[in-house]
Amino acid sequence: MTNSPVIDGARLLSWARRAARELELHREEINSLNVFPVPDSDTGSNMAHTMTAAVHSAEALGRDASAADIASALAVGSVRGARGNSGVVLSQVLRGVAQVAAEGDIDGSSVADALANAVEYVERAINEPVEGTIITVLREAATAARTAQENTDGSSLAAVTSAALTAAEEALEKTPSQLPELRAAGVVDAGGRGLVLLLATLRDEVDGHHPDSNHPDGSVATGGATSPGSAHSHGRAGWLEIMFMFTGPVDDLEGALAQMGTSLVIARATDTQAMIHIHSLDAGAVIEHAFALGEVSELRLEILPEAAHHDTAIVARCIVAVTPAGAVAELFQQAGAVPLHPGDSFEEQLRRAVTDLGVKELVVLPNGHVGSDEMKAISAVVREAGADVAVLSTQRLVGGIAALAVHDPRLPLDAAAAQMDEAAADMRAADIMAGQGHQAIVLAPSGEVLAEEDSVQGAVDKSCRAMLADGGELVTLLLGAEAAAELNAAELETALGAEVLVYPADGLGMLGQIGVE
Repeated sequence: MTNSPVIDGARLLSWARRAARELELHREEINSLNVFPVPDSDTGSNMAHTMTAAVHSAEALGRDASAADIASALAVGSVRGARGNSGVVLSQVLRGVAQVAAEGDIDGSSVADALANAVEYVERAINEPVEGTIITVLREAATAARTAQENTDGSSLAAVTSAALTAAEEALEKTPSQLPELRAAGVVDAGGRGLVLLLATLRDEVDGHHPDSNHPDGSVATGGATSPGSAHSHGRAGWLEIMFMFTGPVDDLEGALAQMGTSLVIARATDTQAMIHIHSLDAGAVIEHAFALGEVSELRLEILPEAAHHDTAIVARCIVAVTPAGAVAELFQQAGAVPLHPGDSFEEQLRRAVTDLGVKELVVLPNGHVGSDEMKAISAVVREAGADVAVLSTQRLVGGIAALAVHDPRLPLDAAAAQMDEAAADMRAADIMAGQGHQAIVLAPSGEVLAEEDSVQGAVDKSCRAMLADGGELVTLLLGAEAAAELNAAELETALGAEVLVYPADGLGMLGQIGVE
């Protein structure tokens, strides 16, 4: 395949897919570089998650979607799916692409304009830009792209993308000389490294270079929502990272939040809608200000590691989810809960999550993993902390996910817990068990066999049809590696006529879990 003078909708989606795939493949590498602004080892995870969210949004369009439609969907999906500071910055880069794509297919001039727009958006989004970070790498790429565009016929796509990549690579290598934290750690900027990957995949797309991939059809693995770095699971509680989608007077909110924390980033989708990111000691005050000014959705809280800050946070309400360690725990953590793992250290984990934060209200999602010993530990820690507690009736991890999705921090504890319990009860669940050979058996909580097939695909298909017979439009699958390898989520979604979300899950003691709502 030779290079093309323009990028149309299909090729823009192809680039986005490969960019998401490369970010996922290099996730741990980028995480290991993450020492600024907070050494929480999640820049790679956040960028991969954000790009995957963008791709999923664009993939909902038809095959003949224009570059304008694809770019718009990528921008909207990335803003809504943004994770962390780096994810918010990435969403603004895609917003820059969307602005130029609105005029038609993308050529060299468009790429130069898109990078210039991205610089403007990112500088506006970051409350206190710092040199030696992704903004420096982005600015150098934009400058080089503009120069290449002016020195050619103005539309040379290959020349502009190649120049932008070269400049970004050179700027990335210089970041340690610009930022003491990078120099001390002996690393380059993590966000800048992610941006270089995006530009490298763009250059490859333009050149027609398609490296081998585990996904020959170009698709992004469903359930690719990546996890925050391991430092989040083990760091002592302190400051919180707060993210939410805000609709209302964005400029007014920015002024209110500027003095309420650090690492404030505001990724504007429009003048009245933005994804907000801030690190703060007083999450309650941040959230109250936002609700007072407008509408808040997709609220997520995450504990930052001790190294990030040294003060003590006070949190009004904490949600803890009892889960196996691994991918499922990271999924709950991304959604705003503190994951706890059953076992000998349960009480210690709980005390760190509650006492160290000064929690006044505690919501517990048992998810079928809380026995009598764990209940005694919960009672002891709650008495010690002087907190109010609500233990929900979630018996499956999929039920816990449903409960967490409807949590409303504005409601009193009892009302919020009742709403969460109702959502969990509405989630129809089933377990996927391994039978003899390659056989898969799906069991309802009552023990009823919903399906017994020779493949995971067949068993999940048959059982989901039965579970959807009473209504529903969303299927959530938690799958271990073995089951995930056998399942074609796109094929299942088409067969069922329902949205299918697949998340990696290890340590379940079974092949997976199904939730239908």
